[in-house]
Amino acid sequence: MKLIVGLGNPGKEYEKTRHNAGFMALDKLADKLGVSVTTAKWNALIAVTRIEGQAVVLMKPLTYMNLSGSAVSQAVQFYKIENCDILVMHDDMDLPVGSLRIRKKGSSGGQKGMESILSSLQTKDINRIRIGVGRDKTRDHDEVPDWVLSPIPKAEQEAFNAAITGASLAAYAWVHEPMDIVMSKFNMKVKEG
Repeated sequence: MKLIVGLGNPGKEYEKTRHNAGFMALDKLADKLGVSVTTAKWNALIAVTRIEGQAVVLMKPLTYMNLSGSAVSQAVQFYKIENCDILVMHDDMDLPVGSLRIRKKGSSGGQKGMESILSSLQTKDINRIRIGVGRDKTRDHDEVPDWVLSPIPKAEQEAFNAAITGASLAAYAWVHEPMDIVMSKFNMKVKEG
């Protein structure tokens, strides 16, 4: 059993914001698989499906970003999922819009949802797909944390949508291909404008 988690915040007001890039990528993957992530369990929405014959749980925690680890750890315990069989997709302000960075392990990089998951599972060895949402270069993000709660502007929409599609395809490939191959195929670098 594998677990693919998309991070975001529940509620209409957050739907199209940068912080919901993980939810958007998971929804794109669910669409490709012809499933709906609508079953309520562990304060999350899940769908159990198959990719290339492999059982997979798709998950969108509903705990708000900072508490994502609670839902993830409950699913991990219930299904007895190994750390190497978990993949988390989330937004990343340190990457330009349109970039994807896929990694096998590491710190949270300040992303609160990832931080919660690493803390709950007590490991840094969690696969992740970081989806670039860029930074507002005119502001200090310590003072303006709501940057990630703003929508992607029209000028960046095409690059952002390409990254969401890339993340969903990478997640699909991750289920049945070695991570090194997924990384070489799907990591996308975009130069800052």
